Amino acid sequence: MAATAPLLVELLTEELPPKALRVLGYAFADALVTDLREDGFVPSDGKFTVFASPRRLGVLIDDVVARSPDKPVEFKGPSVKVGLSADGSPTQALMHFARKQGVSVDQLTRVQDGKQELFVYRAMAAGSELATSLDAKIEAALGRLPTPKAMRWGERDVEFVRPARGLVMLHGERVVPGKVLGLESGRVTRGHRFLGAGAITLAHAGDYERALERDGKVIANFERRARAVRERLAAAAGGATVAADDALFDEVTALVEWPAVYEGHFEKAFLEVPQECLMLTMRQNQKYFPLVDGQGRLSNRFLVVSNMEIDEPRQIVRGNERVLRARLADAKFFYDHDRRRTLAARVDGLAAVTYHNRLGTQLARVGRIERLAVLVARRLGADEALAARAARLCKADLLTGMVGEFPELQGVMGEHYARHDGEPEPVARAIEAHYRPRFAGDALPADPIGDSLALADKLDTLAGIWSVGGAPTGDKDPFALRRAALGLARILVEHRLPLDAADLAQEAAAAFAPGAPATVAAEVHAFVLDRLRSYLRERGYAADEIESVLADAPGRLDLVIARIEAVRAFRALPEAESLAAANKRVRNILRKSEFAPGDADPALLREPAEQALHAALGRIRSDVEARAAAGAYADSLRLLARVRPEVDRFFEDVLVNAEDPRLRTNRLRLLAALAHVLNRVADISRLAQ
Repeated sequence: MAATAPLLVELLTEELPPKALRVLGYAFADALVTDLREDGFVPSDGKFTVFASPRRLGVLIDDVVARSPDKPVEFKGPSVKVGLSADGSPTQALMHFARKQGVSVDQLTRVQDGKQELFVYRAMAAGSELATSLDAKIEAALGRLPTPKAMRWGERDVEFVRPARGLVMLHGERVVPGKVLGLESGRVTRGHRFLGAGAITLAHAGDYERALERDGKVIANFERRARAVRERLAAAAGGATVAADDALFDEVTALVEWPAVYEGHFEKAFLEVPQECLMLTMRQNQKYFPLVDGQGRLSNRFLVVSNMEIDEPRQIVRGNERVLRARLADAKFFYDHDRRRTLAARVDGLAAVTYHNRLGTQLARVGRIERLAVLVARRLGADEALAARAARLCKADLLTGMVGEFPELQGVMGEHYARHDGEPEPVARAIEAHYRPRFAGDALPADPIGDSLALADKLDTLAGIWSVGGAPTGDKDPFALRRAALGLARILVEHRLPLDAADLAQEAAAAFAPGAPATVAAEVHAFVLDRLRSYLRERGYAADEIESVLADAPGRLDLVIARIEAVRAFRALPEAESLAAANKRVRNILRKSEFAPGDADPALLREPAEQALHAALGRIRSDVEARAAAGAYADSLRLLARVRPEVDRFFEDVLVNAEDPRLRTNRLRLLAALAHVLNRVADISRLAQ
């Protein structure tokens, strides 16, 4: 077995884009390791460690050989029919193929390839040297990175997302010669700009992480550095909660090589501003970490993750406090200034704000949302006047200074300003809640007024954008229609609202497509159901269970979960598989047949098996209907087990497509009645294997 050694590849750069650093690190390592595995330099189960810090991308790969092993290759030639003449001698085609491979005809092998026999040449291809191919593989991996726009630097005719400053290619103790982005490979890396050694010479690839941390004051492993950031923040918080999401943790991790955490303070007077504004200012603009107490209340303490660990950080803390003070002062100014004018007084100004160049202004949109919100509230038995008022004000905060500065706060500021204006509490809450859910797992509106407004907003978005041809294509969804559709489905399902989604889509589409509202409505409803499928799969339901309920495009999404649960219970019955298969057969027969609808005539039921099936359906039909109508879906499906013997016997003894057209039509009507009973809760044919 060839000797192996760890391989270190490190590209030193200027500061890399922080929001993309984690992705860049893993993408580079995965691409390079995959390429090396394909050529046999690395075993298929070989381990590797990813490095990504503000000024470097790197990977340490275990068990790398200096020369890849020889591997068998096969070259296909002409078929035996073409390669041999009638007397069995080689044809010119076969001799040409042999000469091309540099061998005689006798060295070729005959193999069966599908329906024909071929001549092939089998040989061992010599392995390649790591020293002659590594730099090209690194260039290829860098070229496949999902980087923003590349840049050039100096006099070099090379491009990368940031200027490259150094290259390490070290296999065990040996430098692998090569050139990447115009840089010659070596064994010298560099530490922290201020805290560590400027140059660190590596004796062995395996020394890299330890030497860089000890001498360079750089934690090169992104995941280890991320854990250090979280641990040091938690220790500095002193029992308070660090209010941050994963994106902020990752971005800060990408900004520092040797994280140090310091505590700063700001004047308590700023706490009069809604804490969402203060926290967004700290996190978004300054990458600071706000601290909240056990009740979620913001304190006037904040934490800074610095790239400088020093004994006396007073100047660092004061500098950050000074910068934050200016930011918070801006926020307080916007908040105080905005409250001088009510939301109601701003509504007419929405006439000057374009929502979409083909859908009019935000004021026109508010009118449509108001109509839909009142409609939904009426059907839910909620206060229509409150729904109308909330809809009227829901977009007014778009004209405030705070939302202009921080668009992420739309709805949030509307709630605060509505409360300040003395609007009813349900109206204030609904203004914020109508954007919910904003992201996967987000909370839903908390009351019927919020539900009404949130549904109206999403319906208007979906129907409006759909009517002007803005449906999502591939990964492109500029109007976030997938999020709107999923949000609509979640509200209907999780709040169990007795509303028909198809009917609501029709109401919304009527405002945009007077010529063909049904088409837009049907497409929007289908789109919502498609998002619901994904949601249900994430909740652990099987694809065939989901499809059995959604196949017929139900409007009442609040009943979907109960119906799927009933299907799951039904499929556990011993009769389920046979009935599902029979139902599939029935559907296929009916789909291929033409007959006038109607009830089967008992007088035309000649065979005992069809008479028995007709009688069995008569015994259970009313009970199945009643229990399904009452929402007892599992009980309704369990009743189907009683007709299995009659169904099996019918298909064994009865010829459906009888020569007599009257008998044929009557039997098709009997099957149609059977299909109606079997599919009252769900299309159980979807469960058939």
